[in-house]
Amino acid sequence: MTKNFDTFEDKIGYSFNDKSLLEQAFIHRSYLNEHRDVRLEHNERLEFLGDAVLELVVTDHLFHQYPKEPEGALTSYRAALVNATTLASIAVGLGMNEYLLLSKGEEKDVGRARHYLLANTFEALVGALYLDGGYDAARAFIEKNVFPLTAAIVEQRLWQDAKSKFQEEAQERDGVTPSYEMLKQAGPDHDKKFTVGVYIKGELIAEGEGKSKQEAEQDAAKAALLAKSW
Repeated sequence: MTKNFDTFEDKIGYSFNDKSLLEQAFIHRSYLNEHRDVRLEHNERLEFLGDAVLELVVTDHLFHQYPKEPEGALTSYRAALVNATTLASIAVGLGMNEYLLLSKGEEKDVGRARHYLLANTFEALVGALYLDGGYDAARAFIEKNVFPLTAAIVEQRLWQDAKSKFQEEAQERDGVTPSYEMLKQAGPDHDKKFTVGVYIKGELIAEGEGKSKQEAEQDAAKAALLAKSW
């Protein structure tokens, strides 16, 4: 591997005791197919761990930050903070794209696939931090990079369910209820990617992607709101 992670460690304010954990967080499965000599594993197990740590830390933060909010509202806030769009934007801000270890084919794809890949890598980084420095190290990183977005998400109602909003707008403006259709499934069983289309009167308005059908539908609804300028 030819990446130098020293600058990245400076940027996040944490120096890994086990540098291999940091490197592994950036290794996509495809990279190992073209680099058989690499002894490290890909980042999917770290992503699995980091996803759980991230959800716990954010849940704890919201629980104490908004003591009078009901469960439903807290769940919506959390979903907005840890979804792929939010995590990918944070990853871009940290310059994580420059450190990704990908196959030549994956490197050429800078569209929606890269967006989800960055979100997954962010979760893998959280997992690596947790293993290397424990809960406190992971929490400090999340507190610095995720918590500051909370106020804007709550105050600007960015947590609002896009699917519900698109349905309300479609019913009010066009007198119809949008329909969703599965367009594609890709990836292994443990890492499925779903592509869903949202339609009005049989017309495809937008497509969305996600790790679940529900997430893909939400993503499609967000894209449809933008496409319709609603």
